[in-house]
Amino acid sequence: SSEFGVRSSETGQKPVPSSKFQVPSGEPGAPQPETRNSKLETPLRPIPSYASSSDEAEAVERVPISYLRKRIAEHMTASKTTSAHVTHVDEADVTELFAMYKQAKEEVRSAYGLNLTILPFFMKAIVAALREHPLFNASYDADKGELLMKKFYHIGIAVDTPEGLIVPVVKHVEHKNMLTLASELQTLGDKARSRALSLDELKGATITITNIGPIGGLFATPIINQPNLAIIALGVVKDRPVVHEGAIAIRKMIYFSVSFDHRIIDGAAAARFVNALVGIVSRPGLLMAGV
Repeated sequence: SSEFGVRSSETGQKPVPSSKFQVPSGEPGAPQPETRNSKLETPLRPIPSYASSSDEAEAVERVPISYLRKRIAEHMTASKTTSAHVTHVDEADVTELFAMYKQAKEEVRSAYGLNLTILPFFMKAIVAALREHPLFNASYDADKGELLMKKFYHIGIAVDTPEGLIVPVVKHVEHKNMLTLASELQTLGDKARSRALSLDELKGATITITNIGPIGGLFATPIINQPNLAIIALGVVKDRPVVHEGAIAIRKMIYFSVSFDHRIIDGAAAARFVNALVGIVSRPGLLMAGV
């Protein structure tokens, strides 16, 4: 019967009633304490003592956030509640571009005493891709139901400062050479960290770059800098084994993460834009010919 337990093979006792029937302890048929092998038992560890709620309150320090951090929080919240964020990620082989950059870096330092980073190369590549896909350089006027298609390329550059990210804007990237971009980036970065940027230097971006590569990180899901329709995160340039010309080779690879506003831009358009960017940085000769 389902009301009774299994017969014990060791004692030969009659079936023991299940918990439906209570049997006093010590009587025949009552469940007996389990016998354990003392050699297999693990000693009980002492229960750690925890701080009382009053101790925890004393261990909390209230730190007021800066005005800049409050503004960043407001800006990020407004962006997340305004745009429909989607991030598309792809990788690019920048072996040739990186070699070109390293050679130019040494020559520029020797001739001009200027620190050339790889960022101007990516800025020029992004402008070339935007020319093919102008929607990523636009903004959306929701009140009027209109797109503002920008015929100029002002790139916001997220700068890491002790108080948070500040985004100065490099104006008319399409008209500036690598040396000018390198010099302007250095100046804007210094001014951002010393909080000396003018209001004009913080306004007018048509697209934004956040460069996580120098810190480290493969890819990200950046938040769009309003009123832009897209933002590009540059990952770290890293040596990785890939298939190159039919064989396994160690190549310098980078991930591009493009967050875009899905209210206006579809996933297929984002894929085409990133494909164009990947193709441009993979063929630096064509990029430099157009500079």
